[in-house]
This record gives sequence, structure tokens and C-alpha cells, in this order.
Amino acid sequence: MIQPDLPAPRALPAQLALPTLATLPGRSRRRWLRQGVEGLLGGLALTLVGRPGTAFAQVDHSGGDPLASMQWPRLRHQFIGDEPMQFNPAIEVKGPPMADDAMSVPLIVDARRLRGLGQEIDRIVIVADRNPVQHIATFMPRKAHPVLALRFRLEQASPVRALVRTVSGQWHVGQTWIDAAGGGCTVPGTSRSDGSWARTLNQVQARLFPDILQGRGARLRLRVMHPMDTGLVAGIPAFHIEELELRDSARQLWWRIELHEPMSENPLLTFELEQRPPGPLTLRGRDNNGNRIEQEVKG
Repeated sequence: MIQPDLPAPRALPAQLALPTLATLPGRSRRRWLRQGVEGLLGGLALTLVGRPGTAFAQVDHSGGDPLASMQWPRLRHQFIGDEPMQFNPAIEVKGPPMADDAMSVPLIVDARRLRGLGQEIDRIVIVADRNPVQHIATFMPRKAHPVLALRFRLEQASPVRALVRTVSGQWHVGQTWIDAAGGGCTVPGTSRSDGSWARTLNQVQARLFPDILQGRGARLRLRVMHPMDTGLVAGIPAFHIEELELRDSARQLWWRIELHEPMSENPLLTFELEQRPPGPLTLRGRDNNGNRIEQEVKG
């Protein structure tokens, strides 16, 4: 189809033509430029931030973390992956509001409320978001309650979490915030400084206490002498206990725990056993240099 020729548009009369930048007086030109720049910046800010009340205005880069930690999405991917998870107040994580000694921060993790809801616990992973080495320990209770007390190193103020996996593959996460002056992971321990670690390496102190409240269980408190070097101090490579486990005379496993660099020097651990052992137990383990740990634990 042939389009008819259209007449060329005619220029507006001079009195109706819009002013151009070149034709504006100096003061008007500056005002025009200022208004144009302000309008451009305002539009850009609206594009980046979004309109108030819209979802785009409240982008959450922490992945829904109650403590708004930017490290959480990566931690979730590393330790949980694609398995289902939820933040659950039934997972109790207790520590001091402020760490007086960043090289020995006390922590208690308690998932008994979750077990009371019929959920069997597979393992408990303990992490500190802002530590240079985030993984503190992984605890696998078998004939122990899902309760663990320990001490760890904290490099700076950080969320500290317990990632609890049930046997069904569901993760439940509890957390707390602990302030710290800093430096807990990058300073050598006392036994490393004075050289005493070589005389006491892998010696074990352990004691069982009766459960006075429930009557049938027992509390096990143990300390293993080890410098637990993080590898973050110049000239001192990483040197730490990797694994401990407790078995009875029938070789049945009562619990297993994996320890990592942020654990405090000479780790002090407390476990709650479901029943009082009928006989002696044996603690076995090793460090990352292959040194063995073995100690009989009597009731």
C-alpha cells in the first residue's frame, strides 16, 4: 500500500518556540541546569531505594536472619545447603552479652525442647558468623541429651549459632549475639607462650556427676590439654583436636564431637548423659597431627 506524502512540519513562530539552553539568560540557564540535575538524582534515588511501602524498598540481604547478619546466607549455603530450615526459639543458645575474655567465651547450646516435640536430633553445628574460622564444633548426641557447654575463641562481636539437624533432614536454627573487644583467634594461648603445652599434650581430666534432678542420668565434664592453635598467629601452624568420642565396654557410641580451630585452649566440655553408665566408658580422639587421645572414664 502506497503511503501518501505528508507535508513537512512547520516551525513554530518565534514567539511560541520553546527556549533552548543556548538562548536562556545566564541566571535562568543555571537554574534550569540545577533543576535538571536534582530531578535526575531524585529519579535515580527512587529507582535504587524504591517507593515507601513497596517490597523493593526493603530488600533483605541477610536472608531473613533475625540478627540481620550479612554472613548468614553464605553460612546457610555452606552448612545447610538446600535442606529445609527455620529459625526456632526452641533452640537455646546462651552466652555472655559481652565476652570478658575473647579467648575463652562460655557457651551453652540446648535443643531438649525440640526433642520434647518428638524430633530426634542428628547433629548440632555451632558457628560464629564473623570469626575468621566460623566452624566451632559439630556435636552428635547418641546416648546423650542434645545439650553441650563449651568455651571458644571470638575474634570480634558476632552472631553465634546452633544449627540443629533432625534425623528427618529438617534444620532448626537458634542464635545469640555476643560482643567482644576482639583478637581471640589471632593471639597465642598461654601454654603456647610459655611452652608448657609439650608437657601436658592430650592429657585428660574427666569426671561423672549424678543427675540430682532427674535421678537416672549423669553429667560428664572433661578437659583435654591441648594448645588448640588456630593457624592465624604468625609462625604457628594450625594444631588442634579434630575429634573426640565416648564409647562403653560394648563399643556402643554415646556421643561424638568434632572440634575446630576456634575452640579454646585446653578444651573444657560438659555433656548430659541420658542414663548413668553401667560401667566404665572410654574417651578416644585425635588431633590434626595424628596424636591419639585415650582415657578411661569411671562413674
